[in-house]
Amino acid sequence: MITLTLPDGASRTFDAPLSGAALAAAISKSLAKKAIALVLDGAVVDLATQIEHDAQVAIVTPDTPEGLAVLRHDCAHILAEAVQELFPDTQVTIGPVIDDGFYYDFAREVPFSLDDFEAIENRMRAIVDRDEEIVREIWARDKAVAHFKEIGEHYKAEIIASIPEGEDVSIYRQGDWQDLCRGPHLPSTGKLGKAFKLTKLAGAYWRGDSNNEVLQRIYGTCWASDKELQAYLTMIEEAEARDHRKIGREMDLFHLQEEAQGSVFWHDKGYIIWQALEQYIRRRLQAADYQEVKTPQILDMRFWQQSGHWDKFRENMFVVPDEVPSIEEEAHVITGKADLMALKPMNCPAHVQIFKQGIKSYRDLPIRMAEFGCCHRNEPHGALHGLMRVRQMTQDDAHIFCREDQIIEEAVEFCHLVQLVYKDMGFDDVMVKLALRPETRAGSDEVWDRAEERLRSALQSAGLEWEELDDEGAFYGPKIEYHLRDAIGRTWQCATLQLDFVMPERLDATYIGEDGNKHRPVMLHRAVLGSVERFIGILIENYVGRFPLWLAPEQVVICPITSEADSYGEEVLTACKQAGLRARLDVRNEKINYKVREHSHAKVPVILAVGMREAEAKSVSVRRLGVKEQSVQALTEVVTALQTEATPPDLRG
Repeated sequence: MITLTLPDGASRTFDAPLSGAALAAAISKSLAKKAIALVLDGAVVDLATQIEHDAQVAIVTPDTPEGLAVLRHDCAHILAEAVQELFPDTQVTIGPVIDDGFYYDFAREVPFSLDDFEAIENRMRAIVDRDEEIVREIWARDKAVAHFKEIGEHYKAEIIASIPEGEDVSIYRQGDWQDLCRGPHLPSTGKLGKAFKLTKLAGAYWRGDSNNEVLQRIYGTCWASDKELQAYLTMIEEAEARDHRKIGREMDLFHLQEEAQGSVFWHDKGYIIWQALEQYIRRRLQAADYQEVKTPQILDMRFWQQSGHWDKFRENMFVVPDEVPSIEEEAHVITGKADLMALKPMNCPAHVQIFKQGIKSYRDLPIRMAEFGCCHRNEPHGALHGLMRVRQMTQDDAHIFCREDQIIEEAVEFCHLVQLVYKDMGFDDVMVKLALRPETRAGSDEVWDRAEERLRSALQSAGLEWEELDDEGAFYGPKIEYHLRDAIGRTWQCATLQLDFVMPERLDATYIGEDGNKHRPVMLHRAVLGSVERFIGILIENYVGRFPLWLAPEQVVICPITSEADSYGEEVLTACKQAGLRARLDVRNEKINYKVREHSHAKVPVILAVGMREAEAKSVSVRRLGVKEQSVQALTEVVTALQTEATPPDLRG
């Protein structure tokens, strides 16, 4: 007898072992039709898997996260089969599932082109129509190596040869095509459906090593229904239109170049946005009683060893010798015999050094120490992405040194601050997550228990709902994460609050308690924007460059209709500047429609057109970005209204 427990707690008893497919049929005919895989004691397996013992089970359908992953995995295999049918000289390598889709890497002398996608997709649909049975086979490792070498699949043979000798391997066969894979997979290709699309081409090094040959990577996406596929493709199209790199060029905000990979060249207009954002956050911090500090860019490696960052993040740190070595001494630097310095990847050890200057009393706490700290992280070249992933970044970073009895109050205040800032930035859809202890961590379980419970209590006191993420905390403590959703539904993890009992111990930070003895402070690592560069990138894409007036780099452009109105344009410009508006006068000898079109393309929020009629009436013709209609209003009324609109949210009455 076998007893199987279903997700709702109900159980079913069977006289003999049965497959996942048989279980689905026993539950209902409709479920059997939709079933594509099985969850057996927490692991997703093929529907053909035999259940031979008492177990927790669930039937996987396409509309579940597990089902979607199986669909995408199979779509990668069907892509590979289609490519090899159309281009027999192609070797296959690997084809994993990724966020929103999958890819497969191919070795082929002739490059693929986007023009090939239509033929490949048509062949994929034909394979779905053939409804080829997908069967898992277990082969001896050496047999598999010999087989794939024999059929010319040298990359696949190399992968199998790297598996320890004596181990068996899992081979999946669909029709006459086969591939090395752990699975799980669909029962047949017909179960995939046709809600898939190939999306782009890229190059990729074999096994991720730049010393190896370059392969051709085909990306695709796959969904459970055509409706979901179309929604995704629409979102991608919208995301491309919102690409911050494209808009940044159009608005002349910043640029990136090969000679400074991962570092941003901010142009004057882009830096205006930066300054407006920084000044806004600085005022919020001053109101919340933060002390602003400035710490060195480069610190001795001993600080990073003591803090634990050296062991954890060494590969992402830019490291230099303490002194410029001679040619004879370079070998000592390479072998680690010289003193080393590191550009700081984060600010926390430096803030501890400030805290340690002088004696601190329990009455001094909490100390809220903020810094717009420039940090450097040696991100891989392939991971860099505009403003979103950089090597040099500035964080609106702060560390709160407090007593243990102050943790909840400080965390609640931080939660309120984040909600206030994100509302001002136009983000109303914000999710809160609590990231719990990772497998590799510093500190005892007892310390982690206390830390996690304090953050749960803080979230509850702040009146927030949250999701818990296992194994996602920092190595020194759990953290609260804020994930904001933008205008097209994408989510971005920005604000974070990390509770740390460990670093004050490692770096020997103390305060004098009420009992006259030394005690360790607790550190709260926190940021609201996170990386300022990345947050500006998010804002650019969320607003499609159409910033609220207070953030817009150019708020107003005055365009005389004829040269006779230039002098009145100067008068309008003066009025705007006296009101604190970022305004410019365009007196070029161009037609007004050309000027309006050009400034609209540059995302200028307000264009004030002026002619002799407006000059006589002391009025302006107002054109707002994205609005076809224009209105003629008195100059004083327009300037007063724009002045109010351009006031940062924290300064409004």
